[in-house]
Amino acid sequence: MKKSGILNRHLAGAIAELGHGDTVLVCDAGMPIPSGPRVVDLAFRAGTPSFAEVLDGLLDELVVEGATAAEEIREANPAAKALLGTRFPRLELVPHDDLKALTATARLVVRTGEARPYANVLLRCGVFF
Repeated sequence: MKKSGILNRHLAGAIAELGHGDTVLVCDAGMPIPSGPRVVDLAFRAGTPSFAEVLDGLLDELVVEGATAAEEIREANPAAKALLGTRFPRLELVPHDDLKALTATARLVVRTGEARPYANVLLRCGVFF
């Protein structure tokens, strides 16, 4: 049994399969998820687990070379925008409809229980060397 890191076997296994250039969507409970990407649904109750908890857990295990969020986050969810700004100084912002379209090409979607709007980010995996 693992003693640290991500303990959810479905999520740990999905992370192990990611490669350079693959994308991972970390999303709130309301984000529409298209058919295609592998989905690990961590949502338990509204707000649990939070977007921040899941994002930070993933960032402990992933090499991320870029991140994209919806530009609507600026006004609709300033707390999530501030969080993403500290994690990704070069965060790319696109219209929400464009982010939803990009989700169709994601390799993995991790759904949180977050109940605040636009708490979504598409991570692009890098390499550790």
